[in-house]
Amino acid sequence: MDELAPQDLVVHPGLRRIVALVALLNIGYFGIEFAVATAIGSVSLFADSVDFFEDAAVNLLVLLALGWPAPRRALVGAALGLLLLAPSVATLWTAWHKIGAPIPPAPLPLILTGLGALVVNLSCALLLARWRETHGSLTRAAFLSARNDAIANVAIIAAGLITIAYPSAWPDLAVGLGIFLMNLNAAREIWEAAHKELRATGALRAGTAA
Repeated sequence: MDELAPQDLVVHPGLRRIVALVALLNIGYFGIEFAVATAIGSVSLFADSVDFFEDAAVNLLVLLALGWPAPRRALVGAALGLLLLAPSVATLWTAWHKIGAPIPPAPLPLILTGLGALVVNLSCALLLARWRETHGSLTRAAFLSARNDAIANVAIIAAGLITIAYPSAWPDLAVGLGIFLMNLNAAREIWEAAHKELRATGALRAGTAA
Protein backbone atom coordinates (compact mmCIF):
# COMPACT_ATOMS: atom_id res chain seq x y z
CA MET A 1 0.00 0.00 0.00
CA ASP A 2 1.39 3.43 -0.95
CA GLU A 3 2.24 5.86 1.82
CA LEU A 4 0.65 9.29 2.12
CA ALA A 5 2.83 12.26 1.22
CA PRO A 6 3.07 15.14 3.75
CA GLN A 7 0.97 17.42 1.53
CA ASP A 8 -1.83 14.84 1.59
CA LEU A 9 -2.27 15.44 5.31
CA VAL A 10 -3.14 19.13 4.84
CA VAL A 11 -6.88 19.90 5.06
CA HIS A 12 -8.32 21.94 2.18
CA PRO A 13 -10.59 24.75 3.46
CA GLY A 14 -13.35 23.84 0.96
CA LEU A 15 -13.58 20.32 2.38
CA ARG A 16 -15.37 21.49 5.52
CA ARG A 17 -18.22 23.01 3.49
CA ILE A 18 -18.60 19.85 1.42
CA VAL A 19 -18.65 17.59 4.47
CA ALA A 20 -21.29 19.78 6.18
CA LEU A 21 -23.50 19.65 3.07
CA VAL A 22 -23.15 15.87 2.82
CA ALA A 23 -24.11 15.49 6.49
CA LEU A 24 -27.28 17.55 5.96
CA LEU A 25 -28.29 15.54 2.88
CA ASN A 26 -27.85 12.28 4.76
CA ILE A 27 -29.80 13.24 7.87
CA GLY A 28 -32.61 14.62 5.71
CA TYR A 29 -33.08 11.48 3.65
CA PHE A 30 -32.70 9.24 6.70
CA GLY A 31 -36.06 10.52 7.98
CA ILE A 32 -37.77 9.89 4.64
CA GLU A 33 -36.39 6.40 4.14
CA PHE A 34 -36.94 5.27 7.72
CA ALA A 35 -40.60 6.36 7.56
CA VAL A 36 -41.19 4.45 4.31
CA ALA A 37 -39.32 1.38 5.58
CA THR A 38 -41.49 1.28 8.69
CA ALA A 39 -44.69 1.79 6.70
CA ILE A 40 -44.09 -1.00 4.16
CA GLY A 41 -42.01 -3.37 6.28
CA SER A 42 -38.87 -3.32 4.11
CA VAL A 43 -35.63 -4.80 5.48
CA SER A 44 -33.50 -3.27 2.72
CA LEU A 45 -34.92 0.23 3.20
CA PHE A 46 -34.52 -0.08 6.96
CA ALA A 47 -30.88 -1.09 6.54
CA ASP A 48 -30.29 1.76 4.11
CA SER A 49 -32.01 4.32 6.32
CA VAL A 50 -29.75 3.33 9.21
CA ASP A 51 -26.85 3.81 6.80
CA PHE A 52 -28.04 7.34 6.06
CA PHE A 53 -28.12 8.12 9.78
CA GLU A 54 -24.69 6.57 10.18
CA ASP A 55 -23.34 8.54 7.21
CA ALA A 56 -24.59 11.76 8.76
CA ALA A 57 -22.80 10.85 12.00
CA VAL A 58 -19.64 9.96 10.09
CA ASN A 59 -19.58 13.29 8.28
CA LEU A 60 -20.28 15.26 11.45
CA LEU A 61 -17.37 13.48 13.13
CA VAL A 62 -15.22 14.22 10.09
CA LEU A 63 -16.21 17.89 10.28
CA LEU A 64 -15.18 18.06 13.93
CA ALA A 65 -11.95 16.13 13.44
CA LEU A 66 -10.68 18.07 10.42
CA GLY A 67 -9.33 20.74 12.75
CA TRP A 68 -7.34 18.20 14.74
CA PRO A 69 -3.73 17.09 14.17
CA ALA A 70 -3.26 14.37 11.55
CA PRO A 71 -2.47 11.54 14.04
CA ARG A 72 -5.73 12.21 15.92
CA ARG A 73 -7.63 12.33 12.62
CA ALA A 74 -6.25 8.89 11.78
CA LEU A 75 -7.42 7.49 15.12
CA VAL A 76 -10.91 8.87 14.50
CA GLY A 77 -10.83 7.22 11.08
CA ALA A 78 -10.13 3.86 12.68
CA ALA A 79 -13.07 4.40 15.06
CA LEU A 80 -15.31 5.20 12.09
CA GLY A 81 -14.40 1.85 10.57
CA LEU A 82 -15.88 0.21 13.64
CA LEU A 83 -18.90 2.53 13.51
CA LEU A 84 -19.82 1.08 10.11
CA LEU A 85 -20.57 -2.22 11.85
CA ALA A 86 -23.48 -0.74 13.85
CA PRO A 87 -26.06 -0.64 11.02
CA SER A 88 -25.00 -4.15 10.03
CA VAL A 89 -26.08 -5.47 13.42
CA ALA A 90 -29.42 -3.63 13.11
CA THR A 91 -29.92 -5.08 9.63
CA LEU A 92 -29.34 -8.65 10.82
CA TRP A 93 -31.78 -8.16 13.70
CA THR A 94 -34.48 -6.80 11.37
CA ALA A 95 -33.88 -9.57 8.83
CA TRP A 96 -34.21 -12.22 11.53
CA HIS A 97 -37.66 -10.92 12.47
CA LYS A 98 -38.67 -10.66 8.80
CA ILE A 99 -37.82 -14.32 8.19
CA GLY A 100 -40.37 -15.21 10.86
CA ALA A 101 -43.07 -13.24 8.98
CA PRO A 102 -42.00 -13.11 5.29
CA ILE A 103 -44.51 -10.59 3.98
CA PRO A 104 -43.28 -8.81 0.81
CA PRO A 105 -43.00 -5.00 1.01
CA ALA A 106 -45.05 -2.79 -1.31
CA PRO A 107 -42.87 -2.66 -4.45
CA LEU A 108 -43.71 0.82 -5.78
CA PRO A 109 -42.74 2.74 -2.60
CA LEU A 110 -39.65 0.51 -2.40
CA ILE A 111 -38.58 1.46 -5.94
CA LEU A 112 -39.33 5.19 -5.62
CA THR A 113 -37.60 5.51 -2.25
CA GLY A 114 -34.61 3.58 -3.61
CA LEU A 115 -34.41 5.97 -6.58
CA GLY A 116 -34.45 9.00 -4.28
CA ALA A 117 -31.73 7.46 -2.12
CA LEU A 118 -29.64 6.74 -5.22
CA VAL A 119 -29.77 10.41 -6.28
CA VAL A 120 -28.73 11.58 -2.79
CA ASN A 121 -25.88 9.08 -2.45
CA LEU A 122 -24.49 9.67 -5.94
CA SER A 123 -24.51 13.41 -5.24
CA CYS A 124 -22.64 12.86 -1.95
CA ALA A 125 -20.12 10.50 -3.55
CA LEU A 126 -19.41 13.01 -6.33
CA LEU A 127 -18.95 15.82 -3.81
CA LEU A 128 -16.48 13.73 -1.80
CA ALA A 129 -14.66 11.99 -4.67
CA ARG A 130 -12.10 14.78 -5.06
CA TRP A 131 -10.72 14.16 -1.56
CA ARG A 132 -11.18 10.40 -1.14
CA GLU A 133 -7.47 9.58 -1.57
CA THR A 134 -5.71 12.79 -0.59
CA HIS A 135 -6.87 13.42 2.98
CA GLY A 136 -6.55 10.04 4.62
CA SER A 137 -8.99 7.83 6.43
CA LEU A 138 -11.62 10.40 7.46
CA THR A 139 -12.65 11.55 3.99
CA ARG A 140 -12.23 7.99 2.73
CA ALA A 141 -14.75 6.90 5.37
CA ALA A 142 -17.30 9.45 4.14
CA PHE A 143 -16.71 8.64 0.46
CA LEU A 144 -16.95 4.86 0.95
CA SER A 145 -20.21 5.25 2.86
CA ALA A 146 -21.80 7.25 0.04
CA ARG A 147 -20.40 4.95 -2.68
CA ASN A 148 -21.57 1.77 -1.00
CA ASP A 149 -25.01 3.18 -0.34
CA ALA A 150 -25.38 4.10 -4.02
CA ILE A 151 -24.59 0.50 -4.96
CA ALA A 152 -27.09 -0.71 -2.37
CA ASN A 153 -29.76 1.62 -3.79
CA VAL A 154 -29.47 -0.01 -7.22
CA ALA A 155 -30.02 -3.38 -5.55
CA ILE A 156 -33.05 -2.01 -3.66
CA ILE A 157 -34.59 -0.81 -6.93
CA ALA A 158 -33.95 -4.24 -8.49
CA ALA A 159 -35.57 -5.93 -5.49
CA GLY A 160 -38.66 -3.77 -5.98
CA LEU A 161 -38.88 -4.69 -9.66
CA ILE A 162 -38.52 -8.39 -8.88
CA THR A 163 -41.20 -8.12 -6.20
CA ILE A 164 -43.62 -6.71 -8.77
CA ALA A 165 -43.15 -9.76 -10.98
CA TYR A 166 -42.79 -12.33 -8.20
CA PRO A 167 -44.32 -11.14 -4.89
CA SER A 168 -41.97 -12.37 -2.20
CA ALA A 169 -40.10 -11.05 0.84
CA TRP A 170 -36.85 -12.76 -0.17
CA PRO A 171 -35.50 -10.20 -2.70
CA ASP A 172 -35.83 -7.48 -0.06
CA LEU A 173 -34.19 -9.73 2.55
CA ALA A 174 -31.34 -10.63 0.20
CA VAL A 175 -30.56 -6.96 -0.46
CA GLY A 176 -30.60 -6.21 3.26
CA LEU A 177 -28.03 -8.96 3.85
CA GLY A 178 -25.98 -7.66 0.91
CA ILE A 179 -25.81 -4.23 2.59
CA PHE A 180 -24.55 -6.00 5.70
CA LEU A 181 -21.66 -7.56 3.73
CA MET A 182 -20.76 -4.24 2.05
CA ASN A 183 -20.54 -2.52 5.42
CA LEU A 184 -18.12 -5.17 6.62
CA ASN A 185 -15.86 -4.56 3.60
CA ALA A 186 -16.08 -0.77 3.99
CA ALA A 187 -15.06 -1.07 7.64
CA ARG A 188 -11.97 -3.05 6.59
CA GLU A 189 -10.97 -0.49 3.93
CA ILE A 190 -11.38 2.43 6.31
CA TRP A 191 -9.35 0.65 9.00
CA GLU A 192 -6.54 0.10 6.47
CA ALA A 193 -6.66 3.76 5.41
CA ALA A 194 -6.40 4.85 9.05
CA HIS A 195 -3.27 2.77 9.56
CA LYS A 196 -1.84 4.22 6.34
CA GLU A 197 -2.35 7.75 7.67
CA LEU A 198 -0.81 6.86 11.04
CA ARG A 199 2.29 5.50 9.30
CA ALA A 200 2.53 8.65 7.19
CA THR A 201 2.34 10.98 10.17
CA GLY A 202 4.93 8.90 12.02
CA ALA A 203 7.30 9.09 9.07
CA LEU A 204 6.73 12.85 8.81
CA ARG A 205 7.61 13.36 12.50
CA ALA A 206 10.69 11.19 12.13
CA GLY A 207 11.83 13.21 9.09
CA THR A 208 11.31 16.48 10.94
CA ALA A 209 13.27 15.24 13.94
CA ALA A 210 16.14 14.16 11.69
